[in-house]
Amino acid sequence: MRKRSHTCVLVSGMASLFVVMLVLYGTLNSQQPLGQSLAYCDQPLRRSMYKLDVSWPRKPELFTGQVFAVAVNQEAGVVYVAQRADGLPKVLVFSTDGDFLMSWNTTTLEMPHGMFVADAASPNPTVWITDVGSGPYGHCIKQYSPSGNLLQVLGTPGQAGSGVNPLQFDQPAEIFVHESGEMYIVDGDGGMNNRLIKLSKDQEVLWMHGEKGQGLAQFYIPHSVFVDGAKRVWVADRGNKRIQVFNSLTGDWLGSWGSCFTEDGPYSVRLTPDKKYIVVAQLNYNHILLLEAPPMGLIGQCKVVGAIQVADEVKPHLVDLDLKTGDLYVAEIGASQAQKFNPFSVDGSFH
Repeated sequence: MRKRSHTCVLVSGMASLFVVMLVLYGTLNSQQPLGQSLAYCDQPLRRSMYKLDVSWPRKPELFTGQVFAVAVNQEAGVVYVAQRADGLPKVLVFSTDGDFLMSWNTTTLEMPHGMFVADAASPNPTVWITDVGSGPYGHCIKQYSPSGNLLQVLGTPGQAGSGVNPLQFDQPAEIFVHESGEMYIVDGDGGMNNRLIKLSKDQEVLWMHGEKGQGLAQFYIPHSVFVDGAKRVWVADRGNKRIQVFNSLTGDWLGSWGSCFTEDGPYSVRLTPDKKYIVVAQLNYNHILLLEAPPMGLIGQCKVVGAIQVADEVKPHLVDLDLKTGDLYVAEIGASQAQKFNPFSVDGSFH
């Protein structure tokens, strides 16, 4: 397994002294396996915010394909991991403690991309998966039972399109299902569409932004979406290297963050349970950013307050969080695995 050195460098006016200290103490010579060594830094606070849980899962050898998505049901203590591999299970199911529970041997899923657990607290939670495959089941969004039974399909199976009546998708990237049953979909992981769509709980289109471009409310490869408690929709506008924010009720544009993503666009957007940080993966930079979440009614400018740096070629893609514990799960394409990170509390102990 490939090895490399990892450091988390805090930039300051004493950069040269810092380098000398690194050499003296030998930190530049530390060697760790790919995908298992993480450097942690929180630049303003000078403290670590997450620590890798090396015991999760207990059988990492079960990952056999490229891992594209993770989704947590914190009520049931279950983590779903979506992978792409020919002739192998597309979904692996683990407990939050790391035990392997089951795999889905379904033929209805071609190329999973995004995943979301809906109605986690209800007796009948479901798992939504976006399928970007080009075969007879692709270009759709699918709802499954916790054991992998297909319940319903949004879109026209096997047909890429831009229609809204009936609904059509072309490589839909991710779905977020609000507790109200309303759905938010980003459609366009490189296909013909670059859309943000809001559906009612009856799956009627309530509003949509669907223009490709760099202007306000235009997109280029919208890749991830979530809705916060302040009725704001956050979209990772990956190709434009920015996050755009909308009013969830009206669809009105509220603001944009781009200064944090000058070199690589955001691949994921999620909110920590304490509502303090927005978690963003940057695949090509091999790190996960923590941005300061703005208060209700404000967007302002993005501010990086922490980062998790992973090894080269790990390629973090999409993330999800346990809303009870704050644990962070990361789907890593390059390392063909999912990893779990535990948050530190304010006093430095684990939650």
